[in-house]
Amino acid sequence: MRRAISALQDCEYIYRLDQDTLPNQSCKICVKISVDKNTGSALIDFTGTSPQRDDNFNAPIAVTHAAVLYVFRCLVGTDIPLNAGCLRPLDIRVPDNCMLKPAHPAAIVAGNVELSQAITNALFGALGILGSSQGTMNNLTFGNAQHQYYETICSGAPAGPGFHGAHGIHTHMTNSHLTDPEVLELRYPVRLSKFEIMRGSGGKGEFNSGDGVHRAITFLEDMECAILSGNRIIAARGTHGGEDGRLGVNKVYRADGTVETLRNCDSIKIKAGDTFSIETPTGGGYNSVTSTHKNTD
Repeated sequence: MRRAISALQDCEYIYRLDQDTLPNQSCKICVKISVDKNTGSALIDFTGTSPQRDDNFNAPIAVTHAAVLYVFRCLVGTDIPLNAGCLRPLDIRVPDNCMLKPAHPAAIVAGNVELSQAITNALFGALGILGSSQGTMNNLTFGNAQHQYYETICSGAPAGPGFHGAHGIHTHMTNSHLTDPEVLELRYPVRLSKFEIMRGSGGKGEFNSGDGVHRAITFLEDMECAILSGNRIIAARGTHGGEDGRLGVNKVYRADGTVETLRNCDSIKIKAGDTFSIETPTGGGYNSVTSTHKNTD
């Protein structure tokens, strides 16, 4: 771990979430990484991050530490035991009562799903060694008195030095699999009407981010649905001059032909015959086409 850290440079980054666009709201992650090459240690300072929020976009300090550990473990590039020793070279400083270290009784349901992805993107954005991914898990829930279901929806993998991102795959903190279509339709009164890769949707650059997906579920019974997501207003940024990724879209296509566009975090009553459609956002491209290999973020 110390060898990997010694190869880094001092850096910083500001990562804005969709809620940062709302009036009188602040929802951003600020991180500054200071490297001591002599000791192979690093200070990861989140000073400047927005205060804890009244909604559920707060992450317990354990989630913040886990995201930092994940990113720095990725830097090693070889198999090592994952244990407390990996954290010894890291001095993680998070201000009290901010959205990454909230005080009880702050709501934290988005911490382990949305903010963990955002912290990961902020750290990789600062380091400039990997392109951004979608900063969300696209958390979809639906249910009624008889059925309840929850899934996260993939996008493309980040691009990096010398490679394009893979298409339609869970990455970073969304490292999970979706339910097979046959199982989903057997156990729930729904039909998977569309699940396809949106070709060309990944952020462009010398190396392109992986393409996102379009997933649409048609309901055979009345349900209540909720979506917890991000990158619907602010796109994932490109790295080293790469273009930003594509925004995600949440829509409901009613059986009567009307269409409703939902917010990044929203809930809605669904009638039998309606279709819930999600186009997942994508990460930004890595390097400009005429790359100077200089991090301009």
